[in-house]
Amino acid sequence: MTMTGTSKTVSASLSLRVLAGLLSYPGAELRSHLPEMRDALRTERAISAGRLAELDVLMDALASADPLDAEAAYVQLFDRGRATSLHLFEHVHGDSRDRGPAMIDLAQTYDRAVLCLAPGELPDFLPVVLEFVSTQPPPEARAFLGEISHIFNALFSALRERQSAYASVIGALLELAGEKAQPVKVAPEEPLDASWAEPPAFDGCSPKGRSRPGEPQPIRVVINKVRKDNSAKGAPA
Repeated sequence: MTMTGTSKTVSASLSLRVLAGLLSYPGAELRSHLPEMRDALRTERAISAGRLAELDVLMDALASADPLDAEAAYVQLFDRGRATSLHLFEHVHGDSRDRGPAMIDLAQTYDRAVLCLAPGELPDFLPVVLEFVSTQPPPEARAFLGEISHIFNALFSALRERQSAYASVIGALLELAGEKAQPVKVAPEEPLDASWAEPPAFDGCSPKGRSRPGEPQPIRVVINKVRKDNSAKGAPA
């Protein structure tokens, strides 16, 4: 990375790992390391003072919040909608078939770098991606971040719209990519839980069958032709 106003190239590997941590689930272990994370950002000096001040606000909020509240807010923000998803391919491929091959390609990139995913971890999870980028030489790291800056802009806009302090992390990533945050229009969407919900088997007896409970039930009378003919002949029904 290149510091503003100089030609000196500065590694941002520590900063990238800190940003990866800030985008991870805010459990007790992560929160216990917030002071060291703050010091690492200031020691490396890869991020501007303005962004560092914004990141301080986020870290202060995480440190002072009730642990359960911080964890619940994280889940609500990042796991309940596609616009703020930290899984990058949600923004690129959605539920299309292209997502699977893209996952495989990215996992193979990690394999070539001799990096192993934790059990159950998906390769497109942004903290994982940032951990990988932190291992790359500064020019390659900057170029990699630049290639996904359009996703960062979408995430930044969605988080700003929700007035989330987490937007400062994405703003810092854009800065490390050599890009400016460009607000983009965030399309309204239904939560992921709603879009993935299975439709009820009978939909409460929908109009495709019978009406829903509490609604008038139409009665259809069907004349049994055989019974009518037998009755006409005097035969027992």
